[in-house]
Amino acid sequence: MNKGLIALAFGGMAIGMTEFTMMGILPDIAKDLEIEIPKAAHLIALYALGVVVGAPTLVLFSGKYPPKTVLMVLMLVFFVFNGLFAIAPGFFLLEVSRFASGLPHGAFFGVGSVVATNLAKKGKEAQAIATMFTGMTLANLIGVPLGTYIGHHYSWRITYGIIAFLGLVTFAALWLWLPVIKSSNRNLFGQLKYFKKGRSWLLIAIISIGTGGLFAWISYIAPMVTNVSGLPEGRVPIIMVLVGLGMVIGNLLGGKLADAVNPTKATIICFSSMAICLVAVHFTAEIEWMAYVMAFITGVISFSAGSPIQMMLIRDAKGAETFAASAGQASFNMGNTLGAYFGGIPITMGFAYDTPVLVGVGMAAIGVMLTVAFLRTQRK
Repeated sequence: MNKGLIALAFGGMAIGMTEFTMMGILPDIAKDLEIEIPKAAHLIALYALGVVVGAPTLVLFSGKYPPKTVLMVLMLVFFVFNGLFAIAPGFFLLEVSRFASGLPHGAFFGVGSVVATNLAKKGKEAQAIATMFTGMTLANLIGVPLGTYIGHHYSWRITYGIIAFLGLVTFAALWLWLPVIKSSNRNLFGQLKYFKKGRSWLLIAIISIGTGGLFAWISYIAPMVTNVSGLPEGRVPIIMVLVGLGMVIGNLLGGKLADAVNPTKATIICFSSMAICLVAVHFTAEIEWMAYVMAFITGVISFSAGSPIQMMLIRDAKGAETFAASAGQASFNMGNTLGAYFGGIPITMGFAYDTPVLVGVGMAAIGVMLTVAFLRTQRK
């Protein structure tokens, strides 16, 4: 395997850990700082806001520099602000550092996606992107449970100190293993012209709504398996490991599928499969042993769309590939927000914890319809 792709995967793991470990150690942070959990949850929202702000802006203003230099600087920013988060004495400084630590997220994956396609053999571009995202899936499988354990039994500050160190490791790997690639971006205004096309906004809608199906499911998976499936709370980590393992496999399968057919058709297949799978989750939620099976299967299917979507963006945005790919990452975070929000509405209305997956079915189905519409524009 190309060492440059391994370096990108290191970055994916570090970013995956800083984003998702927060959910597991939120009570520990609240207890340590003597604040309410809802207030501590601001740290989750601030990170997502950092992703949305940083993804397009950092790419726009770094486009004239070589991608290797940009990626290394992004990981330095990641290291500094995650390190600051680990030692910040007060909540305000924690908020500032958490927002700033989210800034490199979308830009790293946007620039990294284009670099991965340049490193790939012809016809295997989507698989190269999937290799980079393998780092994020491994973070969910190994890094997040380990970071949560350290946060529970020792200190959440140690967890984020380790995450900051991973950023430094990624910086070194990029410096040693990533070749120098010339920047192919247009100037600032040349890249912004891409968003004059209606197709670009259609792609953003596909990502923001379609991937919401994944987050409507995973945001409420813990209360669903305990309250509906009847699993004891001690089994939730097992469920999450199965989800993480499924994501690792699904990410790699999605890359192969996008290269075998084409990214747009692969996305249609992935979103359609997600909708069908979430229906199955709803109707089998009360069967205890099926909770384990569906956690793995849904993890496989729901994360398979990542690489095909990135390839759709890169192929559609000639001359503004990194900007479009980074905007796609911001859209993934919009999907996170929309899926969690709309998925929570049935619960607030008094329905059971397996009803958010039906919201996910609807969002995935809308993702299918929008992608079919995009395919028709391609054919025209």
